[in-house]
Amino acid sequence: MSDAVTLTVEQAERLSLAVLEGNGFSHDHASAIMRSVVAAQTDECHSHGLYRLIGCVQAARNGGLDTHAAPEIMDQAPAITRVNAHKGCSLLSFEKGLPYLIEKSRHCGVSVLAINNSFHFSALWPEVEQISAHGLVGVAMTPTHAFVAPAGGSKPLLGTNPIAFSWPRPGTTPYTFDFATSVIARGDIELHRRAGKTIPEGWAVDQAGAPTTDPAEALAGAMLTFGGHKGSALSTMIGLLAGPLIGDVLGHETHAATEDAPGNPHHGEIIIAFSPETFLGADAQKHLDHAEELFERIIEQGARLPSQRRFEARERSAQNGVTIPKVLHDELTALAGV
Repeated sequence: MSDAVTLTVEQAERLSLAVLEGNGFSHDHASAIMRSVVAAQTDECHSHGLYRLIGCVQAARNGGLDTHAAPEIMDQAPAITRVNAHKGCSLLSFEKGLPYLIEKSRHCGVSVLAINNSFHFSALWPEVEQISAHGLVGVAMTPTHAFVAPAGGSKPLLGTNPIAFSWPRPGTTPYTFDFATSVIARGDIELHRRAGKTIPEGWAVDQAGAPTTDPAEALAGAMLTFGGHKGSALSTMIGLLAGPLIGDVLGHETHAATEDAPGNPHHGEIIIAFSPETFLGADAQKHLDHAEELFERIIEQGARLPSQRRFEARERSAQNGVTIPKVLHDELTALAGV
């Protein structure tokens, strides 16, 4: 018997909706979450794909998020839109706020979408790629719970605090990156634990601050920032921009919901969009073409642009479907009641 299951993209979408709606999520929230996790799965980013549905359901069962919350949009300023997620998942808030972000960026040249009081678990590149699909430059940042030790420390204080960027490239895939400021995403450590595999040295320390290759000890201890003090500083910046700047909390002030307590898993996200056309007027295309020279020179050296593997995976998935471990498929079908 195979230890993996292959689904068409449509089957993955239906299974995701069945899991979420079967566990109390409204259709709007379930649809927004489905679009994000399926996008990650088709890009073969397993740590942010269908596996994340389990965490969403657990958080809902533990009272960590409102599965029916209606996002409240506030027109804060000419270039600023705020959305209060009211303890709902951030993805629906992003989708509701995106039209405002696009319109305001085209009017002002730059616009900010601030999402407050949200449950956030997802990859950021689907969001910034939605922005660049409109010909805009997108940046997104969000803190997470305190999983990461600052450079020189040994106790969790910072989040994995990811940042994503997407630059539109007409006629081809955008220049996109999305990475945590920790050495690796926390989901990757969890996937190692589930698979019974060790993790590389340098990813994390145990509760005593000693280096570890045991994923369970790493999850109980502290993850490390990439690049030492540089990743630590970037992580701190993201925590400030997506926290106090938008009137929200710092990552170490949040806690995951558990069976014993609903915790406080809600925090903020900041998304910024730039309009080349508004910045540059009639010269916009000339300068966008100029940017292509940089990409071409990178490729000429034999280097690859970030996200190229994801885009290749996306094409494969469209043709061949997505493959997940059978154990995960069994868990999801059980949650969906099918």
